[in-house]
Amino acid sequence: MRTAARSGLVAAATALLGAVAAAPPGAPDWTAAPAAGRPYAYLEGPAGSVLQDTLSVTNQGARPLTVRLGGQGAPVAFAARSVTVPARTRADVPFAVTVTADTPPGEHRGTVRATAAGREVRVDLRLRVSGPELAALTVEDVHVDTTTGTLRYTLVNRGSTVLAPHLAVRAEGVLGTVLDRPGRPLPLTLRPGRRATRTEPWPDPPALDSVTVRLTATAPGAAPATATAEAAFASGPALTGLAGLLLAAAGGGAYAIRRRGRARTQRASAGANS
Repeated sequence: MRTAARSGLVAAATALLGAVAAAPPGAPDWTAAPAAGRPYAYLEGPAGSVLQDTLSVTNQGARPLTVRLGGQGAPVAFAARSVTVPARTRADVPFAVTVTADTPPGEHRGTVRATAAGREVRVDLRLRVSGPELAALTVEDVHVDTTTGTLRYTLVNRGSTVLAPHLAVRAEGVLGTVLDRPGRPLPLTLRPGRRATRTEPWPDPPALDSVTVRLTATAPGAAPATATAEAAFASGPALTGLAGLLLAAAGGGAYAIRRRGRARTQRASAGANS
């Protein structure tokens, strides 16, 4: 399909249609615009297709003009990188846009560019990709680094639209909430089928606790997605302090037992003497 489309572009790119009048004084001696006088180029079709349109380049000057052609923001392909337009002639130059299979449905923008004689003309390109629009997001592979507290997770776009995710984080310990970070936008966008592995800092995790960390990801149009991970924090200083407390408690208990034992012995001796 793409080979046939490119062959058609090569054949059509040489078609020079009609003579035009010379440019009036002070007017540009060449122009580039969508064919048929449209205000912008418009293409519509499903993902995985090759769509075609035409750019009209008009040379109103007295000499042949070589115009360089290209695109920006969209996969625009001309049959050749440049076209030479005779004096006072218009050339209708076909171009194609390849819509990749992972292109999400909806409106997309790009630009068709023509450059000659030190001047560039940009033509607005509007692309509509047909198909059902579905927003779906998941959170996967959540891991807690118990040394640094860093949270590691993966966001996956399971739908057919581009997503701008938000993330909220909450952690519950034995005695209650130890982290409550409300949802905030993340500095990324996810195209359909793409995944992004990210980290979330937790600079002050508990020194000694067993926690459940819950990550909640949201995006416009998508249902909230949650994932959890369990982690046990036990730092060296905290363990040392706990051991000291246990030893102190054990020592205090032993001392109390010894005191009770001595007290019973003294009462028993006093009773015998009486």
